[in-house]
Amino acid sequence: MPRRAGPTLPALALAVIAAVLVALLPTGPSGAAERARRWAPAAAATITPGVQMFTAGAQCTGNFVFTDDRGRVYVGYAAHCAGLGEATDTDGCATGSLPLGTRVRFARGATLASPGETVGAGRLVYSSWRTMQRLGERRAAVCAANDFALVRVGDPHVGKVNPSVPFWGGPTGLGTTLAAGERTFSYGQSSLRPTTALSPKTGVALGATYAGWGIDAYTLTPGVPGDSGSGFLDPRGRAVGTLSTVALAPLPLSNGLGNLRRELAYAQAHAGIPGLRLVRGTEPFDPVL
Repeated sequence: MPRRAGPTLPALALAVIAAVLVALLPTGPSGAAERARRWAPAAAATITPGVQMFTAGAQCTGNFVFTDDRGRVYVGYAAHCAGLGEATDTDGCATGSLPLGTRVRFARGATLASPGETVGAGRLVYSSWRTMQRLGERRAAVCAANDFALVRVGDPHVGKVNPSVPFWGGPTGLGTTLAAGERTFSYGQSSLRPTTALSPKTGVALGATYAGWGIDAYTLTPGVPGDSGSGFLDPRGRAVGTLSTVALAPLPLSNGLGNLRRELAYAQAHAGIPGLRLVRGTEPFDPVL
């Protein structure tokens, strides 16, 4: 069999250089360019972490912004915000919930005296409560603390979204938990408050609960009804928790949080949303207080 002539060394060198140049050429928008193209400027955005969210009349607060492999945009809040039980019904494996597809209104400036300004709308696409019931979840700690839902932002409103937490900035990524004594930072917009002056909150964690699925914390001021669902940051600005409950005992006015890393992992495993992930804020985290 005749020997086939191979490429000469100069030809090989040229081929390698060409391959390197091709590899260096941009094949799509960079992360920074993509963020600049997609997200509204933080100062002008009207749908952000901390946005007021109304579901069948019940008001809660959005925690963080999420996306997926198809570029769809979601805002997280508490699953109990779409629940059908009483305020004391906190077992997500036993309490009913509104169906997926339920419309959710995004608003700002809502108080007891005013419905506020509607800034967008979306649809409920994931509820940890509905999912746990579908799966037959039996772990008591998970049933009690896995309180997380996602609302997909309607396409006409995606241009109003910025993923930065008002006042604090971030999130800088996804955290793990909060150890007892660690500072935490949050932003809630309960319609029980006539102003947003008390929306930024900071406090300390009391430690993990529910076998790591929950975290207890004290903040000044404490989270109240309407703040439910709001996000909590750790001392490095990482998203770490979601507001679920207000305790009357044994730690009066403490707040019970869901561990976001665990809640998000549960959603990633069961929501049927490929590539579901947290979006980092475009604004730097600054614990100014």
